Amino acid sequence: MAKNHGLSIAICGQAGQGIKTVEGLLQLLFHRAGLHVFTTKEYMSRIRGGMNSTTVRVSSRPVRALRAGLDVALILDRGGADHLGERISPETVVAGEEDDLTPEEKGRGVFLAVPWRAIAKELGGSFYLNTAAAGVLAGLLAADREAMASAVAEKFSAKGEEVAGKNREAFGRGFDAGERFRKDRDLELSLPSPAGEAGKVIFNGAEAVALGALAGGCNFLSFYPMSPATGVGVFIAGQAGELGVEVEQAEDEIAAANMALGAWYAGGRGLVTTSGGGFALMVESLSLAGVTETPLVIHLGQRPGPGTGLPTRTEQGDLLFTLFAGHGDFPRIILAPGSVEEAFYLTREAFNLADRFQVPVIVLTDQYLLDSYRDLAPFDLSGFEVENSFVETGPDYRRYALTEDGISPRGIPGRGEGLVRADSDEHDEYGRITEDAAVRAAMVEKRFRKLAEIEKEVPEPEYSGPENCRTLIIGWGSTREAVREALEEAGLESAGHLHFSRLFPLPPGLKDRLEKAERLVAVENNATGQFADLIELRTGVKIERRILKADGGPFTVEELAESLKKEAAR
Repeated sequence: MAKNHGLSIAICGQAGQGIKTVEGLLQLLFHRAGLHVFTTKEYMSRIRGGMNSTTVRVSSRPVRALRAGLDVALILDRGGADHLGERISPETVVAGEEDDLTPEEKGRGVFLAVPWRAIAKELGGSFYLNTAAAGVLAGLLAADREAMASAVAEKFSAKGEEVAGKNREAFGRGFDAGERFRKDRDLELSLPSPAGEAGKVIFNGAEAVALGALAGGCNFLSFYPMSPATGVGVFIAGQAGELGVEVEQAEDEIAAANMALGAWYAGGRGLVTTSGGGFALMVESLSLAGVTETPLVIHLGQRPGPGTGLPTRTEQGDLLFTLFAGHGDFPRIILAPGSVEEAFYLTREAFNLADRFQVPVIVLTDQYLLDSYRDLAPFDLSGFEVENSFVETGPDYRRYALTEDGISPRGIPGRGEGLVRADSDEHDEYGRITEDAAVRAAMVEKRFRKLAEIEKEVPEPEYSGPENCRTLIIGWGSTREAVREALEEAGLESAGHLHFSRLFPLPPGLKDRLEKAERLVAVENNATGQFADLIELRTGVKIERRILKADGGPFTVEELAESLKKEAAR
């Protein structure tokens, strides 16, 4: 029977074998069955070859994080079982070709020999192997055969009646093999009970960021492709014609950032999507945004560095880079969504924040969040308005007027009588270049007065746990769901979880809140504990206990639960 946390299924094979097809098909089938679904992938940086895997979790209750343990492993090629390693336990049903697993690998789980290739060949092509694999899984789980077969045919209907029919047959033959095995071995595997929640949709983090940008009024996108952030650009480009968004795949990241600045200067709302190496090239443009006080929204999908690092893996290693990037001092806002839903809402808000405060806003995600799918309620579009704060200029327009809150009136060229100047040099209130020391000091102070205004609007971090906790877990970004489930699994009722999605500036009063806890533990997907260092820098509170991971993978629920139990027992 399905455990309390549902079922975990891995599909493992080489790049180019269609693992994504199986993933999408399983998402559809489980979603149609009324179940909660979460999928995430790990893959090598190559188009073909190399071993990749996707993990699918399905449950009666919401599931939002990766578990290491597997109930079923579908091995599509030789080396797959070895790649999954210790994730396969004696209880794991391992389905694959007889020749693709060694005797030792077959003995590590409950082995089911399935002639994937023969089925696909008989039907006319290797691409039917993926549908047969989905059928095997459905048979193992005692799913509704007819309902799922119909969904399979529907999914492939656009490719013609013949292809749809053969996919349905491949699914059925796989289903028969899985069902026979389940009955012969008297397996207790079964699908969880339906969740009974209608109206859910399935998105991944990249799609949520893209949709959030569009909902925030984004009408210009410039980017140079770089994993894992490319998916955001590709999604928006796919909607550009219908929604009237100008999209430019630039020659490099420097050009992309400068194009977005130009769009904001002209009255548009531009987005740049990139990763750490691309952001490194944008740093001069970031400073240009700082001195010209031009709004800018940058989405940065983190991956392990330094250098090219692990280009298709995950890490939270760029926080301090984004905080200190740029020559000279100027304010900025850093956001880090903790879930697929929050990727939509925070990205949407980033555009209004950039517009209102005339500062760069950086949305930090990572490969794990961007490539993870989950079912969720449709995004709420009510109660939000796209805010355009620019003004109509008069004859005596001063672009950089010294205001009490530091926010000067932002004019748009051609909108009014005034001259809208912008220059990378220091300037006076009118935007004219100056080297006057007093004017320079006044401009620096003016720009930083905005930071105080921004801080007033920073909400309290999200807290879950008892009112007075003994151990306080500090996390940010994509660790949110894994920490939550790990605390539940570990049974740490005396521990609380303080999750941050707004990383800079930090909320006022944070020091007092942290000092109330007996023990502080930071959880971060990086090598040093960058957010813990930022907290110490800004509050003076040192978080000495840190659970860190920097091997290119996200935290699994099990490893995090074990680490949290050890910290709580100290």
